[in-house]
Amino acid sequence: MDINFQPFVEWDNSPFILFSHQGKILYLNNAAEILFGYVSKKELYDIALSYAPQSFGYKTTSLTLNYDSFLFHAITVGYENEEEITLRLYNAPRIKPTRKVESEKLILTDINILLEANIALFRTKNTNPLKLLTDQDLPAFKIDQNTFSKLLRKIFDTFKASDSIDISLKLLFGQHVMIDNKKESIAQLAIHANGRYADADEEIRALASANHIKCLLKEHSIKLEIPLIQ
Repeated sequence: MDINFQPFVEWDNSPFILFSHQGKILYLNNAAEILFGYVSKKELYDIALSYAPQSFGYKTTSLTLNYDSFLFHAITVGYENEEEITLRLYNAPRIKPTRKVESEKLILTDINILLEANIALFRTKNTNPLKLLTDQDLPAFKIDQNTFSKLLRKIFDTFKASDSIDISLKLLFGQHVMIDNKKESIAQLAIHANGRYADADEEIRALASANHIKCLLKEHSIKLEIPLIQ
């Protein structure tokens, strides 16, 4: 019996890529297509070659790869001939909320208005050049406005000594998170600068967790993955 496995690969949220021996992409699934918006073809091909088994077959390796909001904990590399090599990346599991979402206590919110209000408050005390790029078509969603505003204020304060600050807000296409057994879309709020203070990082993580938000803290940036709870 012939079975077409391609739809199962397409539906998988783990990126899957088939390379030629010259590094040309012969096939990729939807998850890999999204990933290539954040990492080059050459980098992933080089990783495939570095972790390939020494003979025909497949080899799985545990390692950490981080590309923007994508975090992977392992890869499988395999080949059955000298002409093609496959790479599959395994998503690191998202941390489940430690408490149940009490959606009835959350307020339906236009995040652009809330974001702009907190930026205006930051500007009353700081003169840093600031650029803002947002997606005005993001749908309203439910959030604890007070806690989220406190989170934003703490985050902005870490950049108060930066020469300039770039802020962007966008929908992460094709990415979702399960909140109380319901699939919710994700928006990413990213703040970049030439440096920031890190003394409030633990408090920022705690505030983000209270809002069921994934927080990515780096030397020059903070990114929030915000579930669009409906």
